[in-house]
Amino acid sequence: MARKKVREYTGKQLLLRQLQRLGLAGSLGATFAAGQCAQVTADHLSSGATPDAFYASLAAAQPWLQTTRLVVKPDMLFGKRGKNNLVLLNADFPSAQAFIASRMGTDVEVGGVTGTLSSFVIEPFVPHTAEYYLNITTDRAGDVLRFGAAGGVDIEEHWDSVREVLVAAPDPTSVDGSGGDAAVLPALSASSVEVCTVIPDDDAAIPPEHVPVLREFLASCYAVYASLDMTLLEMNPLAVDEAGAPVPLDIRVELDSYAAFKNGKLWGGGGGGGGAATGSAAGGGGGGGGGTTGGSIEFPEPWGRAKCLEETAVDALDENSGASMKLSVLNPAGRIWTMVAGGGASVIYADTVVDMGYGAELGNYAEYSGNPKQNETYLYARTLLSLVTANPDGRRRVLLVGGGVANFTDVAATFTGIIQALKDFHGKLQAARVRVLVRRGGPNYKAGLAMMEEVGRELAIAVDVYGPETNMTKIVELGIDWIKGDPAGSPVPAAA
Repeated sequence: MARKKVREYTGKQLLLRQLQRLGLAGSLGATFAAGQCAQVTADHLSSGATPDAFYASLAAAQPWLQTTRLVVKPDMLFGKRGKNNLVLLNADFPSAQAFIASRMGTDVEVGGVTGTLSSFVIEPFVPHTAEYYLNITTDRAGDVLRFGAAGGVDIEEHWDSVREVLVAAPDPTSVDGSGGDAAVLPALSASSVEVCTVIPDDDAAIPPEHVPVLREFLASCYAVYASLDMTLLEMNPLAVDEAGAPVPLDIRVELDSYAAFKNGKLWGGGGGGGGAATGSAAGGGGGGGGGTTGGSIEFPEPWGRAKCLEETAVDALDENSGASMKLSVLNPAGRIWTMVAGGGASVIYADTVVDMGYGAELGNYAEYSGNPKQNETYLYARTLLSLVTANPDGRRRVLLVGGGVANFTDVAATFTGIIQALKDFHGKLQAARVRVLVRRGGPNYKAGLAMMEEVGRELAIAVDVYGPETNMTKIVELGIDWIKGDPAGSPVPAAA
């Protein structure tokens, strides 16, 4: 499971669209069911048209913007927007535009992290009589439902009043293997024990007339949660408007990105059923800040982080391959770089570098697995080597080409792509004083290690190879010894 956050705008569109598709929109009030939610991103405002032209097009597509009092807030995957003076309430459309114009592209610090505002959401201002807290998440035992009668910005101060209940995961031995409903968590109704447990009749903080409305809404939200492979659905606050209907004012959604193969169309707006109104004149797309995709949905980068060109290139490789290729740049000036086969092994190598006190020198986290094709490995290695050899400063560097003992990956075939990349970079590897340490086992590993040794001799670069008889992380120790012994620069161990 890979938990990926989506923007609030996307989460609300997903929720409404799927409630309509499942025939559960009756649990909604008219405000949310109308699908009135607009997105404005830096990309929208810089795509060629003037801001005035964009907003005119947006208002033509969604006339309610000019007739409704509005709420405007950044949509950047961080919370506490109200406490950080980043929410405009009860505004008209011109004021909303001015609010966005004064903040779009500016750097702000939230929770100790600084980032650039590049996406905003505009919604109707909803007068309401109560604010609640709703949360659904997943752990090893099943799905956890949480509900609190005191939602809002100070939910942490009222956490002891939040009720929770577990919807147990099904017994794996009861799954019939057909891929049908037997493998799905049980459906809940408004009268289910789990729903009634977290929204009881006797909670004095919940008006009696709200209880059935909230129960029906929670049951409907759980149906959406399960059907879309969400890993988090949180509404804080979940309001009840003056008509007595539920309205999620703020929403957080995370999806299991590994389920994109079966949910891509649903996430992206396909899959049949009623469709919610799109949120921008351009059709509700937009980015502003980059991110990866699953189907046609955007998974933005965390607040304060923007992907470099090399990370974006590897994302593209990964998305178009049946194998897995990952890259995260941690310190472009680092002297320890990794290219590790296997997700588990890649974490072990990174942890070992940190445990030995050299986390500050770790340049990246990188992982490849699933038997990538030779050309894919070549392109992946080229991308990584461009980082390893960048800006030579006279100090030693090390590249750890590590991994465990492969089950089915042809080690020699994989190394062929890496060797081709090493040949492309041989001059830069020498200039950057890079030592390559290789440890690998598995099918055809002896031939692969021999090939790596040979390319080292051919290119006059230091390449040391080790097989499965050597402890997997031994090359980490050897790599650190290499940079520690560098007379051109002192090591920079991580702070304790």
